[in-house]
Amino acid sequence: MRAFLVVLDSAGCGGAPDAADFGDEGSDTLGHIHKAVGLKMPNLMRLGLGQVMGLGGAADGLFGKATEHAPGKDTPTGHWELAGAPPTWEWHYFPDTEPAFPDEVTQVVAEFCGSDGILGNCHASGTEIIERHGAEHMRTGKPICYTSVDSVFQIAAHEESFGLGKLLDLCRHIAPALHDMKLGRVIARPFLGEGPANFERTKNRRDFAMDNPSQTLLDWATAEGRATYGIGKIGDIFSGRGIGESRKGTDAELMGHLHDLVRDAPDGSLTFANFVEFDTKFGHRRDPEGYAGHLEWFDGAIGPVLADMRDGDLMMFTADHGNDPTWRGTDHTREQVPVIGAGVGPRDIGEVNFVDVAASVADHLGLAQRGPGRSFL
Repeated sequence: MRAFLVVLDSAGCGGAPDAADFGDEGSDTLGHIHKAVGLKMPNLMRLGLGQVMGLGGAADGLFGKATEHAPGKDTPTGHWELAGAPPTWEWHYFPDTEPAFPDEVTQVVAEFCGSDGILGNCHASGTEIIERHGAEHMRTGKPICYTSVDSVFQIAAHEESFGLGKLLDLCRHIAPALHDMKLGRVIARPFLGEGPANFERTKNRRDFAMDNPSQTLLDWATAEGRATYGIGKIGDIFSGRGIGESRKGTDAELMGHLHDLVRDAPDGSLTFANFVEFDTKFGHRRDPEGYAGHLEWFDGAIGPVLADMRDGDLMMFTADHGNDPTWRGTDHTREQVPVIGAGVGPRDIGEVNFVDVAASVADHLGLAQRGPGRSFL
């Protein structure tokens, strides 16, 4: 038996029980997109997404909702908990002030770059801050540093004038000290272009995440000699731990990687995939039409992938948090997430926990370790 765990980054399905604690009571990424634009997703709806969204209809897959319990609504928290290793600490967040960062942090960054300071030093949207500071960055060599309500320190730099290698080295250099502060991620945000009219972030983003607090589903599989594959930013989120092979690219390229592994991955293998553009291109930019279009693209593209699954395969679709494009602000929303399974069902699993996803995938693979969760298979 093989397992494929596929995260549609930010595709939440309604406010979590504690959403009010995060200011997100009433958020509903998929529901509000459907209400605003309408969604045609016959493949995932057939498996049970319609049931999860309260739209009804027949389902021939496994379906339900999962609730996160760790104190966060960010990428590492969601993925680690889905993989059976929820963080046990409170994350560090930078204040929404200008400047946002302490002097000791900015001095280290400036010294590494040989510049007399940094640009940004605030909470910001990644695309907006590049438009605002990109030209000055290219002229002065000062890196653009910014954050958000998530536990992140992001550095944007021009791939050519600053250098992609230099940007990655800078992030790698400062990450340990920031991780010691319990900051979740240092993120390299390279971009290209000649000016504000055509600046565009590239696919060479790199996340330098804190090491997860305990062994994960990926570690459990590796310990038993299983082949493991990370698609998208999974390798960055888990700092390469438990991942035998990592494949990256745009979401369209990632779909190709997933299809290749459905065709070719060996028996007993685990593939863990993240499709990030729902979040980065449409959720944060509050673009429900674009988000709907990407969901419909994904649904159409996954059809041939599902058709090539082998007998005994399990493909589980879920999300790591919400990012309601109709919501106020530009940040993630604290939501429950859908759990949709192909290769098993029909089965209504009701409401489960994030850690139960890891336990269930481990159960399907026949792994000895299950973590703190309980299998719903």
